[in-house]
Amino acid sequence: MNKISSVKKAVTLLGFILALVVSINSSLLAQHNNSEPQENWEDEIVDEIANEEFKAGDMIIEHITDSYEWHIITIGETHVNIPLPVIFYDESEWHIFMSSAFHHADDHNGYFISHNNFNAGKIVRLDNEGNEIRPVLDISITKNVLAIFMSIFFMMFVFISVANSYKKRKGKAPKGLQSFVEPIILFVRDDIAKASIGEKKYEKYLPFLLTVFFFILLNNLLGLIPFFPGGANITGNIGVTGVLALFTFIITSFSGNKAYWMHLVNAPGVPWWLKIPIPLMPIVEIMGVFTKPFVLMVRLFANITAGHIIILGFISLIFIFGNISEGLGYGVSIVSVGFSIFMGILELLVAFIQAYVFTLLSALYFGMATEEHH
Repeated sequence: MNKISSVKKAVTLLGFILALVVSINSSLLAQHNNSEPQENWEDEIVDEIANEEFKAGDMIIEHITDSYEWHIITIGETHVNIPLPVIFYDESEWHIFMSSAFHHADDHNGYFISHNNFNAGKIVRLDNEGNEIRPVLDISITKNVLAIFMSIFFMMFVFISVANSYKKRKGKAPKGLQSFVEPIILFVRDDIAKASIGEKKYEKYLPFLLTVFFFILLNNLLGLIPFFPGGANITGNIGVTGVLALFTFIITSFSGNKAYWMHLVNAPGVPWWLKIPIPLMPIVEIMGVFTKPFVLMVRLFANITAGHIIILGFISLIFIFGNISEGLGYGVSIVSVGFSIFMGILELLVAFIQAYVFTLLSALYFGMATEEHH
């Protein structure tokens, strides 16, 4: 297959799919926002211990959820943040302002960040009876949304640069970004697409598979970097993984041939009493059509989120035991830091594995839907 054609198709599909990811999920992502400045975990933990009992659960949840602004660094008492646009529709009008407006007053035009359990971290207003009411539609540019846009532009820059290099260096050995990207593209093409879909039909699915693989891998790796532009938990957000799985579901459903759908409703080799009078097997098979993308969504979300939670949990142990005894805190810190380093290395491996697994399973679903039965 022509490498330039595959890369150009991947660029086009990347812009469309990931822009749609943002538009569909922006409101879901914003529901987990927090307008408070996100300090780095060391400063936050020290402040909490100084003022009240350290709450590990609250600290962990805050660091794996989204935010209306992007914290960069804390210098003394100064928090350096990137304010982001808050955009929502409510009471028959659009409201657009920067998230920094929440730091200048308790509310902005009657809207504020709720601290109640049910609406915690969400923009709300009070009705005449004092009840919290959320906006009809919230499409704010949150930390995760901004990170998605940055990953889109970075991937398009890489893919377009590589495609241009192929045009200029036809027949020559790969150089620069080509040397890094080409083996990965060939791996996805030969070991995932061809092996799962087949030699004759893999080409039209390759741009999507390349897009998904690079998108997941890039954001998995960026999520391990604790400073800007890393630190956003994109692939640990079930809204994002849900949309990626939804595209796999849509492509599989529209690619399914007659034999694929017939096998769902009348699987060969299954005893008749599992089909009549109660169609048990058809029900199970049809449920499988929906559970497959659901498993894709949950697997990626759970594996990425679990790694972050475990590392934060080990760090929390230092301060939990430190509240009991200073000596215990120092003693536990040796074990906690050691395990945190180990988990960091393991998460680096998981970043590659989860990108591979999601892409492989998507390709297998496409192959099952297009397989010819004789």
